[in-house]
This record gives sequence, structure tokens and C-alpha cells, in this order.
Amino acid sequence: QVRLVESGGGLVQAGGSLRVSCEGSGWLSASAMGWFRGAPGAEREFVAAVAWNARETYYADSVKGRFTVSRDNAKSTIYLQMDSLRPEDTAVYYCAAGRPTSPNGHTRRWEYDYWGQGTQVTVSS
Repeated sequence: QVRLVESGGGLVQAGGSLRVSCEGSGWLSASAMGWFRGAPGAEREFVAAVAWNARETYYADSVKGRFTVSRDNAKSTIYLQMDSLRPEDTAVYYCAAGRPTSPNGHTRRWEYDYWGQGTQVTVSS
């Protein structure tokens, strides 16, 4: 059974930084890990992802150059470092685990099998 738990969300001013984490239990070292965001109950948009071996990372155009995704397989944890935050980054951030197989699969929410409960990030203007 895979379980993902996010932490580190909060309130930050525009231009500030925040790091969210996702700790997993279960066998995740062979899984790609991704971050998505959205309002509760709404469709989640892709933010960033990291391949199982951490050699490849993927970013949405809206966060490229501002966010950095990383993983520590020894700790079963992934991170999303968010810099130069904007009010439009306000959302619930969810981590996910899966084994994408389709082209651009790392960016597609339906390629992920397991999801965390989400952590709220609010950026004030």
C-alpha cells in the first residue's frame, strides 16, 4: 500500500519562497513522482515531475525557472522548491506517484496511481 503525505504549505508574500515536501511509504523508488495543483474538487494541473532515477525533470511552462523538483529515494521524499512566487500560484499542491508509459506521460495526471491529500499554498499580493 502506497501512502503519500505532503507538508510545508503555508502563506507567503508574492516574490517569496516556499518548499513543500512529500513523504511516501511503500515501494516508490521505481516510480516517477509528480506535483500537481488545483482547487479542491477541481481539475488538477501539472506543475513538475521527476523520473524514478532523478535524472530527468519536467516542468509546466508557468513555473519553469522558478520551481525546482527533486527527490531523495533514501528518504522516500520528494521536494518542490518554489521561488519568485506569484498570487496565481495559489492552490492546493498534490504529490503523486506512478509509472508513466505514454509520451509526455510525466505531465498527465491519469498516468499517476497514488495521490497525497494535498497542502495549501497561498501567495498574497
